[in-house]
Amino acid sequence: MADLVSHPDETRVVSQRFGKGAADINRHLELDGYKAVQKALQMQPDDIINEVKTSNLRGRGGAGFSTGMKWAFVPKQSDKPKYILVNGDESEPGTCKDRLILEHDPHSVIEGVVIAGLAVGAKVGYVYIRGEYRYLVDIMRKAIADAYAKGFLGKNIFGSGKDFDVHWHTGAGAYEVGEESALMESLEGKRGIPRIRPPFPAIVGLWGGPTVINNVETLASVPHIILMGGQKFADYGPPKNGGTRLFCLSGHINKPGVYELPLGYPLKKMIYEVGGGIPNGRKLKAVVPGGSSTFVLTAEEADQMNMDFDSFSKRGEFLGSGGVVVLDDQTCMVKFALRVMKFYQHESCGWCIPCREGTDWLKKTLTRFHAGGGLKKDIDNIKYLAQNMLGRTFCPLGDAAAIPTMSIVDKWRSEFEAHLEGRPCPFEPEGSRTISELPVIA
Repeated sequence: MADLVSHPDETRVVSQRFGKGAADINRHLELDGYKAVQKALQMQPDDIINEVKTSNLRGRGGAGFSTGMKWAFVPKQSDKPKYILVNGDESEPGTCKDRLILEHDPHSVIEGVVIAGLAVGAKVGYVYIRGEYRYLVDIMRKAIADAYAKGFLGKNIFGSGKDFDVHWHTGAGAYEVGEESALMESLEGKRGIPRIRPPFPAIVGLWGGPTVINNVETLASVPHIILMGGQKFADYGPPKNGGTRLFCLSGHINKPGVYELPLGYPLKKMIYEVGGGIPNGRKLKAVVPGGSSTFVLTAEEADQMNMDFDSFSKRGEFLGSGGVVVLDDQTCMVKFALRVMKFYQHESCGWCIPCREGTDWLKKTLTRFHAGGGLKKDIDNIKYLAQNMLGRTFCPLGDAAAIPTMSIVDKWRSEFEAHLEGRPCPFEPEGSRTISELPVIA
C-alpha cells in the first residue's frame, strides 16, 4: 500500500498483514487468520491467561499494565454476564496506529476479542471506534458480518459448542471516552464522563458485569502470541516488556509514519535512522515520546532513552500511547504548550473543577503570555496551576494536560523569560513560520 512505510529494523508481528488485503476474510484466512482462535478453543482458560502473562504483553493504550494480569482479575464466577471491550477511541494527539490495524487487519482484533472471551468466560465483545474514524466503521461492520457468515462468531463457533458475539459501536468525537470508565458510560448510552473507582471494571464494568477493556493494538497482539507462544513474543523486547510496538513518528521528521519496532528500541536511533532525521538540517530540540499527555523530553534526554515501559518508569515518567512527535530547534515551546492546552481545554468534559477551570486558565494565560503580555510571575503561576490539577480529577485528562505543561516550564523556562516585557516571540521573526506550521498534534 502506498500509505504504508517501512524500515529494515522493523519486526512485523501485529503489522505483518498490512497492505496484503487482510481486511477480506478469505485473504485473512490465507494468511493464517483465525488459527489462533481454533488453538485457543483447545486450551483451558487459565492456560490462555498464563500464555499471555508469559508474553509480557503490556497495555498498548498507554498505561502499560500487564494484560495477562488484567485478565486474571476477572472473577471466575459471576451472577452477571462478562464482557470484552475494545478501546478503539484513538484520540491521543500524535497517535494513529489503531487506525491502521482496524483498516488493514480488522479480523486480528476480532480474534483477540474472542480469545480474551475464552480466557475470562465472556460471551460478548464490543469494538468501540473513535467517532472521527467513520470509514473504519464500514470496514469493521463487514469484518464482523463475514465472521458470522463463516461461523466464526455467533452460536457454536468453529463447531466447538461455545457461543460468542461481537458488536461494533462508534463514539461521537470525544477524547474523554478514551478513558475506560467514560468509554463504558458512552457505550451504555450515557454521557461519556468518568466513573468513581473502585469498583474497577474487572469486577463491576459494562452494565454492572465483569469487563476486560483493552486497546486495539493489545488485542491484535493476542492471536500472534497464541500462535507463536508467549515466550517467543516476550523475547522480542527487554525483560518484562514483551514484544513489539507500533510507534507513530510525526512532527519535524523526514520520514513520518507508523513503524513496528521491538520495545526497548533507542529513541535516538528511531529519530535519525528509522525516521531519517530532521528536515532542512535543523537540530533536535524536544520529543513528545508517547502522545501529548506525556512528559516532553529534551534533545539530551531523548539521546539516552530506550522506548520501553520500564526505562520511562525509572524516571518517574511513562511511555504513553506510541505517538512520537519530533520538534526542531525553531519550535517555540511556549506556543507548543499553548497548542497542547487548547486541545485539552476543548476536550475537557467539565466534570471535575480542577480540569475544567485549570485548562481554561492555562489556555488564557499561555495565550496572553505568547502574545507578549506575560508577567514574570506568570511563569510560576502556570506551573502552579498545572501542579494543582495533577491527581485531582476522576480521570487522567487533568493529568494529561498538567504533565506536558509542567515539563515544558521546567525544561524551557528560558523561552518563557524571552517572551517577557512585551517582546515578540524570538522564534517568529517577520516572515517566519506561523503556528499552522508547528507539528499537528492538536
